Amino acid sequence: MNKNSEFKPYIPADKIVPEFTITSVLIGLILAVVFGAANAYLGLIVGMTVSASIPAAVISMGIIRVILRRDSILENNMVQTIGSAGESLAAGAIFTLPALFLWAEEGKIAFPSILMIFLIALFGGVLGVCFMVPLRQALIVEEHGTLPFPEGTACAEVLLAGEEGGSKAGTVFKGLGLAAVYKFVADGLKLFPSEIGYAFKSYAGSQIGIQVLPSLAGVGFICGPKISSYMFAGGTLSWFVLMPLIALFGGDAVIFPGTKPISAMTPSVLWTSYIKYIGAGAVAAGGVISLIKTFPLIVRTFKQAMASMSKNHGEHSTLRTEKDLPMSLLLGTILIIAVAIWLIPTFPVNPVGALIVVIFGFFFASVSSRMVGLIGSSNNPVSGMAIATLIIATLVLKATGTTGTTGMVGAVAIGGVICIVAAIAGDTSQDLKSGYIVGATPIKQQIGELLGVVVSALSVGFVLYLLNAAWGYGTEDLPAAQATMMKMLVEGIMNAELPWGLILTGVFIAIVVEILKVPVMPFAVGMYLPFSLSAGIMAGGAVRFIVERIKGSDKEKKERTDRGTLFTSGLIAGEGIVGILLAVLTVLEVDIARDFSLPQILSLVIFLGLLFILFRQCMKKDK
Repeated sequence: MNKNSEFKPYIPADKIVPEFTITSVLIGLILAVVFGAANAYLGLIVGMTVSASIPAAVISMGIIRVILRRDSILENNMVQTIGSAGESLAAGAIFTLPALFLWAEEGKIAFPSILMIFLIALFGGVLGVCFMVPLRQALIVEEHGTLPFPEGTACAEVLLAGEEGGSKAGTVFKGLGLAAVYKFVADGLKLFPSEIGYAFKSYAGSQIGIQVLPSLAGVGFICGPKISSYMFAGGTLSWFVLMPLIALFGGDAVIFPGTKPISAMTPSVLWTSYIKYIGAGAVAAGGVISLIKTFPLIVRTFKQAMASMSKNHGEHSTLRTEKDLPMSLLLGTILIIAVAIWLIPTFPVNPVGALIVVIFGFFFASVSSRMVGLIGSSNNPVSGMAIATLIIATLVLKATGTTGTTGMVGAVAIGGVICIVAAIAGDTSQDLKSGYIVGATPIKQQIGELLGVVVSALSVGFVLYLLNAAWGYGTEDLPAAQATMMKMLVEGIMNAELPWGLILTGVFIAIVVEILKVPVMPFAVGMYLPFSLSAGIMAGGAVRFIVERIKGSDKEKKERTDRGTLFTSGLIAGEGIVGILLAVLTVLEVDIARDFSLPQILSLVIFLGLLFILFRQCMKKDK
């Protein structure tokens, strides 16, 4: 007998309640666009995104329960299912597609069309959902109690909290409103600088600083003190060890890829000229190391996935809670996308190449689904999977004669599809886990996920264009860490034009860090990013460290961090929304900045005030 046959969902299979309604779909689609845009903005700045499932569920409860006076947990679950698709699709897109904009800025290719970005995002998103559906029985149902699916289970707990929805939604909206005002005053009106820093003249090449922004504090709090400290350590190595060494030994020399004497370079120019390449090498090595470490799990998961594909358990079930999309529809959709990848010039591949894309997509979708079940979406090595795919795609295209800019664009397009496949498959599995616990209808969730993918794919191209036009990728404003690194890798394989000495330095630093048993990816991302970003993230991590050390029962401590997580999710969303608004104003050349600006020390005081508000929000007792 199946060990999970006795599991009873919150809403029984024989009970019909509102679920896939106009209200839930509309709210979900709006949140998909909002969280997709906010996470694209955040990810391009700090190199990581945050899960949107819980804040989407909480906002949904605030709207549906409190404002509309409706009472359906399955409607709320549908909203978070659709809404979280935007965040996951944005995560996959920003790790790869900005590379196309970087080449366009260099004059190597034309700027990618909105249609091209839409097709890459759409194909990746739809394939991610299609590949995950047959795995639901094996991963969600049969391994219930074995695979924890942290975010999916946590989201179900939030939904089951029921009547608390109003107060929890208020916490998210408080954070959203505070961050929106803060960001508008700091970076819109420019009444106080959002970044403060000081370059040490007696220690050439180094510069201490911090970006005093709500989203960074939010990321630090959500990631926790450990991950934040790893990023901070990576930034410290780059800005207080490597850059001073380059300045000390470089002197007046002009060293490739720099174009002027090192002695004439400011710390930010040193970062742009050299540290970005070292950091990119470390990020690439970190991605590969994470794949190697999970290889036995990958093989085991792939075998299980192949077995599960041969039978779609829910296709012919009469129970509402066991119905999945029909296997014939899934296979037909996959076949149509494979043919489209072959025929559309964006993907310069033959039929065998299109088949390889689909096979790799299914492989990484199955791996991603199990990985998030074990360690959660935040630790899912999506960028590592994208790196592996990108290297293989570039080598295959070069070997088959598709070289130059055509080959480079093709490799990024293929890498983009696979990256989005992995991200969406992981998100879908978390959503289906939430649905399994609360008693949702799987087929309706799967349709909702596809709707979220389509709307997010339509909007992500405009967001990418907007952010590039406002600030430009690869700059201090938008470092686009993973995409810049992907660009370097493809160029290096195609043209052998890279400063391999710098990249290999990063690779071996990552290996040393791994030997010391420090998580490589956060350390490597910290190496790549400006120190001021890592410092801002560390500030949020420090608040969580303090909150977790204050005495109280395990339940009280969990409630504190839960309140903090909801509040900081609002901070991230609020800043992301205003960041997009400011990008629009920048592109339209509307200047709203005031002539008056407070001194740097007051910026620090204001940021400390924000951190104190976050602390107080965590310690506040629910009524």
